[in-house]
Order: sequence, then C-alpha cells, then structure tokens
Amino acid sequence: MKSGLLFQFILMSVTIFCHGNDQFLNDNANLILPGSYNIPWMAGIEDFRTLSLLTFPGAHDSMALYGGPEAKHQAWSLKDQLRAGIRFLDLKVFGLGDTLCVMHGVIYQHITLRDVIDTVQAFLSEFKSEAVLIRVQPESFEKKTVNEMVQSLIGSDQHVWVNTAMPNMGQVRGKIVFLQKSTFTLGIPLIDTDGKHYNEVSDFKNKENEIIKQLNQATEACGGDNAILTDSSGSGFGTFWGMFLTPKRVAEKVNPWLNQYLRQFYPNKPRPCFGIIAMDFPGIDLIQTVINLNFW
Repeated sequence: MKSGLLFQFILMSVTIFCHGNDQFLNDNANLILPGSYNIPWMAGIEDFRTLSLLTFPGAHDSMALYGGPEAKHQAWSLKDQLRAGIRFLDLKVFGLGDTLCVMHGVIYQHITLRDVIDTVQAFLSEFKSEAVLIRVQPESFEKKTVNEMVQSLIGSDQHVWVNTAMPNMGQVRGKIVFLQKSTFTLGIPLIDTDGKHYNEVSDFKNKENEIIKQLNQATEACGGDNAILTDSSGSGFGTFWGMFLTPKRVAEKVNPWLNQYLRQFYPNKPRPCFGIIAMDFPGIDLIQTVINLNFW
C-alpha cells in the first residue's frame, strides 16, 4: 500500500512540471497552426459516407475554460478549436430567463448557446465543406424548457440538422448537426460508450483499459443509426488516490498514450471507425491522428 502511494506521489510530482510542450496535449490559449495545416479536413470525405462511419475529434466540456484547474478542460477558444480540427462540441447549458448560458457545474463559462451557434455558423460560412456536431446537455431539471429554448433559438434554420435520421456527409456540409440523448431531444440519437465512473481516475492503466474497451464498443456500433461517443477525459476527483489529478494532469498522461494507441491502426485498410472521440486539452498531433483515421 505504501509503495503504491509513493508511486502515485512521484507520478503527480513529475506531471506538475509538465506543461504540454508536445503536440498531443495543448494547454496554451494561443493557437499556432503550421502554414500547411488543412483546416477544412472534411472536404476530403466523400459525400456518400454516412456520419456514423466517420471518426471525429471532439472536445469534452468544450467551453470549460474557466473555474480553475479542477474545472478547466480546454485551453483554446471555440473559434480556435474549430480551426484546429475539432468537429464535436460538448455543451452543458442552463436556462436563465430567455438566455441559454453555457456552464460547467455552477460556473458560467462566459458564453451563451447563441454565441456558440453564431461562432460555429461563421466558421461554416468560411469552410462550407465542414460540419460540426453539437451535444447539448441541460444542466437543470427544466429539460423541457431547455429543449423549447433551443428549438426557438434555431427556428427553421436550414443550416441546422435536427432530424433523427443518420445523414451522409453531402447532406450536412455547412451545417450544425445536433445530437440527442435523454434530456435533449433534437437531432441524431447518441450512444455513450462510457461506464458509470468513466471520468474518475486513480490508476492510469485502468483508464487506458477502459478507453480501449469503449473504443472497441464504438467500432462494433459504427455504421448504424446512432452517433457513438467515447470520452477519454477524466480527473481524480472522487477517488482517494487520485484526488490531486486535475483534468489537465490526466490528459498529460492519456493524450500521448491515446495517440500511440490509435496510430497502431494506420496500416489497416480500411481503418476502423471509432465515432466521436472527446478529449481534454487535445494537441494538434493528436487531433490529426484522429482525423487521419478517416483516410485510407
């Protein structure tokens, strides 16, 4: 028991001095893209390919930029996340009056859902080959109210996909694609592969094994009528041994491992589909690794 505690302490001490200097993890608010970076990567996806046969880089708790180390899950602004290649947004919202505020727990993230939609649509106006998937999770018990507010917000906008049918790439270029699950009822049905305590991390080997299990489930479900989500994020909060592991400290270990794990499939033709992979603090190289799974 003592040796295990000592190992955990050493591990945490080492990660404290890591600052995300590689390209698998990013904790720098300033996005720096290589000059040849292919922002509209979905232009290379054939129109006939259904979304359920693609692998998407996503941002877990996409707008969780405020609230300190325990609450922060991303470093880039929404605009920069999109330009870096992120195509899935995970938003928790709270209805306050006639405004849908984006939250992380009780912490307001300085942005509304209207702001998010405006930013995404501006991006899609510039890069018309792309599509952005959005999951909305009501943070309050007033799920019916939130659904009605979102519907009112988007109105009859033809650049927003709210159908339950699984579209192909050609049908959603230039569009926001909503995903629905339990408390949100607009868009394509979404299946989570995570377990009950997927985000509680005290042992990294267990976390890696859990992610592998989720990705295997995602591969089996790809090509169906549902969007599939695997979440690689986590923190040590709620566990004794990992109580000091913030989302960034977990990502410092998980992101390089995830990059290596996914790259083992590169020789495969065709490469496997993993659906949506939502990540904390993903760096450019990791995002590109996920994107390149779509191209044989």
